[in-house]
Amino acid sequence: MMRLLPLPALLLVAAPAAAQTLTVAGGKADRTNTVVTATLPAGVAGSVNVVELPGGRHAAAQITGPALLSDAKGKQINFVLPTLPAGGSVRVRPATLNYIKAPSHFRFVEHETQGTTDLVFDKRPVLRFVHPAHDASTPDRHDMTFKPFVHVFEPARGEYLLTGGAYPFSDKSKLYPHHRGLFYGWMRITYDGKQADTWHGRKGEFTEQGKALVREAGEVLGRYRAGVAWHGQDGKTFATEEREVTAYHVPGGTLIDFASVLKTDRPKVRLDGDPQHAGFHFRAAQEVAKDTKAQTYFLRPDGKGAMGQTRNWDAKTRDPKTVDLPWDAMSFVVHGKRYTVLRMDHQANPGEARGSERDYGRFGDYFEYELAPGKPLTVRYRVWVQEGEMTKEECEALHRAFVDPPVVTAAK
Repeated sequence: MMRLLPLPALLLVAAPAAAQTLTVAGGKADRTNTVVTATLPAGVAGSVNVVELPGGRHAAAQITGPALLSDAKGKQINFVLPTLPAGGSVRVRPATLNYIKAPSHFRFVEHETQGTTDLVFDKRPVLRFVHPAHDASTPDRHDMTFKPFVHVFEPARGEYLLTGGAYPFSDKSKLYPHHRGLFYGWMRITYDGKQADTWHGRKGEFTEQGKALVREAGEVLGRYRAGVAWHGQDGKTFATEEREVTAYHVPGGTLIDFASVLKTDRPKVRLDGDPQHAGFHFRAAQEVAKDTKAQTYFLRPDGKGAMGQTRNWDAKTRDPKTVDLPWDAMSFVVHGKRYTVLRMDHQANPGEARGSERDYGRFGDYFEYELAPGKPLTVRYRVWVQEGEMTKEECEALHRAFVDPPVVTAAK
């Protein structure tokens, strides 16, 4: 539950950060639990940890550096606004609370021998970044280490993973082990007369994460940014990426932002594939493919589909219902419970986005693109994960908050 308590329950002393206020303007519809990010006003102390809300209450605030795709030049203030009325605005004041006891917050837990980093809120695991060093000593080791990805834990208590992980391709008991958690890549890549497939990596290709560039954790968000090198069949790097994943503390589920900037120094790198093996995707746990896929359904902008019914872009039919979807939601069963994952596209991403759905628990989309020096590929997506089902209206509201964030202005 988001912390939103009266002053006496929280602190010994409250000190205003500055005589500065932020006005958050709403849009055409009411909003709840809206993530707000703004440039930290000049003169506001870096010790800010709350915003004062109307009525004498407070919401946690966190100061961070600029997000990967932000235009901000300096520090940013981040908070979750409980309510934002349509056509109206809410005025808040950054402040500093001196706590009797430190509030719950995100933190990182490193597992160096496993090549993983967990993002934990209080004691609840939220995400697991899987980034082992590439190991080509055996085919199985290559299969296990040829691309980084992100696991997602069930959002209520973090007791188990909702996502599928890495398995050797030789393990035939595991279905489609090249699909892993939240992941990103392309099956058909061409450059300098060469070919690469960072989706399957079956001819020695691999993507490898380097040292983390940014790790920020606080009451509002946990952010992890790292460099990722894209290697061809010859082992040489043909593209470099900065990849950033941010999780927010909001009621009812896990809200995740994915952002990436991919660059090359080669004259041209063409990215292509098919809807099943390129782009940005979510893959549910192996249990869905093995036992519960008959209980999977998709909720789309045109309504709820039947159990087991999927839509996939095809070059022959070019079904318009599979192209440029603003959002798509998959509902599936793991550990006897139903979960829904909402995947949101952004209008700034390249098109034509061609969608893919599979009842075994994977969905996403891809597009064709040509990288060149001075022409990087920039993408952003948002993912919402919750227990239970969702409505079309709930999906639309979350997508609207992503593509049309509230406008924030500062004033004395």
